[in-house]
Amino acid sequence: MPRHLPGLLLLLWPLLLLPPPPAAPSPMARPGLRRLGTRGPGGSPGRRPALGAPASVPYSGTGQPGGVRGAGVCKSRPLDLVFIIDSSRSVRPLEFTKVKTFVSKIIDTLDIGPADTRVAVVNYASTVKIEFHLQTHSDKQSLKRAVARITPLSTGTMSGLAIQTAMDEAFTVETGARGPSSNIPKVAIIVTDGRPQDQVNEVAERARASGIELYAVGVDRADMESLKMMASEPLDEHVFYVETYGVIEKLSSRFQETFCALDTCALGTHQCQHVCISDGEGRHHCECSQGYSLNADKKTCSAIDKCARNTHGCEHICVNDRTGSYHCECYEGYTLNEDEKTCSAQDQCALGTHGCQHICVNDRAGSHHCECYEGYTLNEDKKTCSAQDQCALGTHGCQHICVNDRAGSHHCECYEGYTLNEDKKTCSAQDQCALGTHGCQHICVNDRAGSHHCECYEGYTLNEDKKTCSVLNQCALGSHDCQHICVYDGSASYHCDCDTGYTLNEDKKTCSAIEEARRLISTEDACACEATLAFQDKVNSYLQRLNSKLDDILEKLQANEYGQVHR
Repeated sequence: MPRHLPGLLLLLWPLLLLPPPPAAPSPMARPGLRRLGTRGPGGSPGRRPALGAPASVPYSGTGQPGGVRGAGVCKSRPLDLVFIIDSSRSVRPLEFTKVKTFVSKIIDTLDIGPADTRVAVVNYASTVKIEFHLQTHSDKQSLKRAVARITPLSTGTMSGLAIQTAMDEAFTVETGARGPSSNIPKVAIIVTDGRPQDQVNEVAERARASGIELYAVGVDRADMESLKMMASEPLDEHVFYVETYGVIEKLSSRFQETFCALDTCALGTHQCQHVCISDGEGRHHCECSQGYSLNADKKTCSAIDKCARNTHGCEHICVNDRTGSYHCECYEGYTLNEDEKTCSAQDQCALGTHGCQHICVNDRAGSHHCECYEGYTLNEDKKTCSAQDQCALGTHGCQHICVNDRAGSHHCECYEGYTLNEDKKTCSAQDQCALGTHGCQHICVNDRAGSHHCECYEGYTLNEDKKTCSVLNQCALGSHDCQHICVYDGSASYHCDCDTGYTLNEDKKTCSAIEEARRLISTEDACACEATLAFQDKVNSYLQRLNSKLDDILEKLQANEYGQVHR
């Protein structure tokens, strides 16, 4: 993981507006060593110490104050730089313009190009948008024009999502980031004025662990604790706060200091194969990574064979690596301890190297043996297992039926009409009528021993399949109880009627002769008015009874049709 870029000292903004303090010896101008290189092939420039001199007197590389970037003394180091800017609704249009100006001013201080610094911008609110990738623009003018075209998104402050998107999509080789072998630092500057509405702690930690150095710039209502969660260590060099967007542009000079290489080691012109050490006042010397020694040319390095020198400290085996270093290994059955030198007998069962098909059991002194699951026996190879037929052995415990499974196990089942109990062995007679699995069209009747049979509603008969029912014609069967006439209504229904000259009684089955009507017709003068009226009253009475009968018939027909529809 690359070393952090130089951090910034958090200064109170009023102090930025004051003239620099009286010239004092800068800590960076003092004699002594300052390690700026990263250890590893290529000798790429790495982190320099935090600035100790005032911002107005940058270190010139010669040990004297006053060097200026335009004179070539201060050259920005190559970076993969991603700006992550908050454009939620709380950032007003004029304030968002200030943020873009801040980004453009930092771009002005950098050496932009495919071999120098590459810049990308991630814009976020409740959603995240990559405005352009690291490989999109290779010169300052096109970069600044692209920044000027950025527009705000919407409400919301999803800072964690923005960092995750930058890590997954902006800092990739496919979109222009340079790989680990290039030793180019990856830097992200996040600018926000609010409290994140999602989790930032874990995603920021993953970003830092992946080698991304995070700077957090907070404005106005920004939450300081959230800024600290996002930023890299040390926090006083990576967390910044300003009260308004009106002064955010002044931070650009601080980042210019941060991204400026001031000596041969930082500029990458040292020709050291491994590590460049700045001695101050423009001088440097080369050193080698651990396991290497400096050659006579004072620049290149050769590997040291520590295993041959017997200075390795390995308890069991010393193995030389290609890079001139070494590592320790252990004999078979042992594992390397945390000190990377001594060895302990290993738990082969836990390591999964035992070869047992079923169960590995640790024995003393680092050995082990294999065992099998219940229902299996260990084969002659002492590793694999074969299934036992427990059903045949009679050890199954099933009350009714034992069924062998393929994997050497078994399960119990019950006879028809029974259900398996919770113990998975015994059986209980099941109420198939209650379960609704009986298949009866009309009525299910439980029998003893868990069985059942089907019956039909009155007026129906059970078919040969012993489940479905057919309609009975009770009129034809003679089971209707009608005194005179049985009338079949269909769908197992019927009604009674009477012969001519009779009327149906209230029991709807028996009939009575219409004697009174006959008497009136025979004894009274049909032409007489009173006799006629009496006869009409009688007829009306009979008609009303007949209508009542018809209504009853219609009700039965309607009820029968409704039952057929909903059956």
